[in-house]
Amino acid sequence: MFNSIFENKIFVSFKKMMVSSFRLDTDKASNEEIHNTMQSSSRIKGSNAVILILAIFIASIGLNMNSTAIIIGAMLISPLMGSIMTMGYGLATNNLKLVRKAFLGLMLQIIICIITSYVYFKLSPISTARSEILARTTPTIWDVLIAIFGGTAGIIGVTRKEKSNVIPGVAIATALMPPLCTAGYGLAMGEMKYFFGAFYLFFINSFFICIATFIIIKIMGIPKKTYIDSVAEKRVKLLIYAIGILTILPSIYLGYGIVKDTITESSINTFIEKEFIFENTRVLNKYLDSANNTLEVIVFGSRINADSVEVLNNKLSQYKLDNLNL
Repeated sequence: MFNSIFENKIFVSFKKMMVSSFRLDTDKASNEEIHNTMQSSSRIKGSNAVILILAIFIASIGLNMNSTAIIIGAMLISPLMGSIMTMGYGLATNNLKLVRKAFLGLMLQIIICIITSYVYFKLSPISTARSEILARTTPTIWDVLIAIFGGTAGIIGVTRKEKSNVIPGVAIATALMPPLCTAGYGLAMGEMKYFFGAFYLFFINSFFICIATFIIIKIMGIPKKTYIDSVAEKRVKLLIYAIGILTILPSIYLGYGIVKDTITESSINTFIEKEFIFENTRVLNKYLDSANNTLEVIVFGSRINADSVEVLNNKLSQYKLDNLNL
């Protein structure tokens, strides 16, 4: 009996600990303090605009020089996230005036960012699209997930009594600044596919950070500023759902393409590793021509005869590469 009581006490204590560990209102700041924080985040002061321009120049240089460290530094400086979170907060509390103010502030910031990066890349002697630029032109479903999780962590951090290093971490993870710089690069170089790809990535990050903020503020039960009728509120929710679905669908398609390419690349590497075993011949390089479904393998040493090439061609199907011709 004593053991049973002891076990029950442990279970109750553990349950209480688990519940308290995941409560969002444990160390939450007051509603007034959260409101003031959000309101100040949406203001575009002279210093913020100057800091934003400097951050854009730093990020553009980082992209130009293909330096991850410089790009991370620029993301830590950037004040972009404040306006996005404020929009989510305003939507959750029906403070449409604040939403409008934050939206206009964000539009101004976007314009400043694109113009600044456009000017930089127009003047820069290096015009090559390096890997850091190309990485921002094809957003996928993983960028959606990063924006959701990052936005959730960000708004939880902002609404605490004691501020932590959450916001700098979210700024790095969600990467709002580099896509805008890449969009400016696309305009400067006349590469519109880079512009639209990068701007789509920025929109994904912004929209889902905003939605994550909206959801967490709702969960926290922060009171609404004004109450609108249920029909209007339902329309707003339907609009958010529609935009969310339309935003996610292209990213899923692009993500599927990347996964498919990765699987194909892995199969090709396995095929070459296991089948190109010749005594006096070594593989130098490979090239996949997706347009013509052709796999070219460059070798050096003794020539591989036609019969061996035919055998290798027939073995492609064993690696799920039967759509390719060697």
